[in-house]
Amino acid sequence: MDGKHEKQVNKKAFQINVDGRIYGTFAEIGAGQEVARRFFHVGGASGTIAKTISAYDMTFSDAIYGEAGRYVSRRRLHTMLDHEYELLVERLDAKFGEQRRFFAFADTVAARSFRRHDESHGWLGIRFQLEPRGPVNEIILHVRMLDAENLAQQEALGIIGVNLIYAAFYLTNRLDALIGSLLDDLSSERIEVDMIRFSGSAFAQVDNRLMALQLVTQGLTKAALFRADGEVINAAEAFYKKPLLIERGSFRPVTLVTNDMLDCARKMFLAEEALGDGAPEVLMEITMQNLLRGGELDLLDFLDRVDMLSALGRTVLISNYGEYYRLINYLTRYTDRMVGLPLGLPSMQEIFEEKYYQELEGGILEGLGRLFKTGVKLYVYPFLAPDGTLTSAADYQVAPNLTHLYRHLLDNQFIRPMENFHREYLGITSAQVLAKIRENAADWEQMVPPEVATLIKERKLFGFQ
Repeated sequence: MDGKHEKQVNKKAFQINVDGRIYGTFAEIGAGQEVARRFFHVGGASGTIAKTISAYDMTFSDAIYGEAGRYVSRRRLHTMLDHEYELLVERLDAKFGEQRRFFAFADTVAARSFRRHDESHGWLGIRFQLEPRGPVNEIILHVRMLDAENLAQQEALGIIGVNLIYAAFYLTNRLDALIGSLLDDLSSERIEVDMIRFSGSAFAQVDNRLMALQLVTQGLTKAALFRADGEVINAAEAFYKKPLLIERGSFRPVTLVTNDMLDCARKMFLAEEALGDGAPEVLMEITMQNLLRGGELDLLDFLDRVDMLSALGRTVLISNYGEYYRLINYLTRYTDRMVGLPLGLPSMQEIFEEKYYQELEGGILEGLGRLFKTGVKLYVYPFLAPDGTLTSAADYQVAPNLTHLYRHLLDNQFIRPMENFHREYLGITSAQVLAKIRENAADWEQMVPPEVATLIKERKLFGFQ
């Protein structure tokens, strides 16, 4: 680390040490006591640190926190925070409770080592008071550590831990700045924050879905995930060894075509011999390109869309993966099971446009090779032209130089024409429905699912009057 960065991260740690009102414990497992070490290094740590602990041995760890199925997990992090915070208050509240704001910081990490060279990741969290004997708040993160060397990963972990503790006490009123500050002295090439969750009275008005969106818009991650109930989740845990079915769209609004495409694809996906046991995780993906209008991000419009998807019980993925092969690379990082993508014919047409692969050394062949990994299939919804002509994936014509490649993908069922679709839905478009809603036309309700129509009218979404 250069001197400039050393000075900046140490300045944060030192400011906390000399605050005099902040006091707590550190529990760190898996990469050394990197966060606590930062506070000791700058001096004055006796004003901040009541205790540090690092229980590496599983027997010791289980004796303190209870047995765990997975030691690097959100559940384990919560167990650590519960134990350490309760113990801190129990032992020190009588002595310091009137003057100090207590906190417990914890992390559980799988860092790179001579034994393991797979993905390095971890969970970090802080439970804290903003005033003496005040209510408890909490911020938790999931991170991917991308440095190739163990020492560099430890250094990055120490920095982001300091950033998190500093942000909890000094930036809780500016959450956009709080999120951006997590990578102070770091970069997205070194560490990725792919999940963040706020809870407690200080964050009572916080919508964690918007915070997930902030992670993507500020470049801390390429993708963030949350369920229909609004709970933010981590992809590694949500996708682990699960088949995935993912539909990309603007969902502005959800239409009957949106649902028909997914329903048809789901039936075909469930019938695949290679699927095996287990229900697929169904995702609705919105790319940043679909969220930006005129270069601006409309947060209300974003919430309108995800509320509709929530009403349908959908899990939502926000991503900055424009090309489908990049999306597939992201998904297959977490699962080795089948991945299905329902999409319309115009979207498939873009996949076979060579201009989208110019940055790849192998051009479109390399891009399609990355897309059509083993177990990946496209389920293609047909297109109805204004003159009534119906085109399916079976009779779609690609560029002449790609004809044999396309035929190979079709014959081997990497690409499958959609079956049993509703022809009467094919003329419906989101743009058409949106215009009808704003014009107060009478027939738009027949173009969307009933749950969506109800939500639009109740909440006056998309300009409904």
